[in-house]
Amino acid sequence: MTTQKDLLKKLLKGIETGDAMAASVVNEDKYIQHNPQTHEGGEGLAVLFARLAKTSPKVRFVRVFEDGDFAFAHNEYDFASLRVAFEVFRFEDGQAVEHWDNIQPMRGPNPSGHAMLGGTTEITDPDKTEANRALASDFVHTVLIGRNHDQIDRFVVPDLIQHNPEMSDGAEALNTALKATHQDGPALRYDHLHKVLAEGNFVLCICEGHRMGVHSSFYDLYRIDHDKIVEHWDTIEAIPPRSVWKNDNGKFNF
Repeated sequence: MTTQKDLLKKLLKGIETGDAMAASVVNEDKYIQHNPQTHEGGEGLAVLFARLAKTSPKVRFVRVFEDGDFAFAHNEYDFASLRVAFEVFRFEDGQAVEHWDNIQPMRGPNPSGHAMLGGTTEITDPDKTEANRALASDFVHTVLIGRNHDQIDRFVVPDLIQHNPEMSDGAEALNTALKATHQDGPALRYDHLHKVLAEGNFVLCICEGHRMGVHSSFYDLYRIDHDKIVEHWDTIEAIPPRSVWKNDNGKFNF
């Protein structure tokens, strides 16, 4: 049986092969593109794949998940330089009908020696998916958006494994980063939680905010064990100005 994870992999492998047939996974009549730098529809994907294929790209799937109508992946791309990506697709009747992503240059290892894509990959605890989704959502609303930093120990183990390329391991180091300031405000400011996707012990939270004063998209992946966040990965991407968008769908419309 072909799963949504299989379809996601087939589609994204088209980036590596340049095969326009990979875009057949997409329902062109319904497809909605939320990457503001990509044109709408299957034709936009085919053109993108052809352009990227000229750079001899490589696509490596590190983590792939499924949540209802959604499949989402944590990938490494080599487009002449290494990039880390989260890719999210919504499916209807075996075809992709909607797409979101968040991509940043590969950096690191971080001060604790961890790579952006390193760490645990095994999906466990399928029966705890909804409890873990609720915990991660509560963490985002309470600590990241609400900035109640004294509550971090409710959600995060002291020896948190950190894959952000600028941070060290530990809840204390995360708290320090969240309290850091830039000009007259926080260096990392989370304003809105737009979507929470989960499978078992992994939860992806998609947020909008500002990094160093720049309007940004935050994709944070948490691994949860025994009702605490024990490992964290992320990508942070600046949102381009509205004047250069190639579609009108918005990066956060779910």
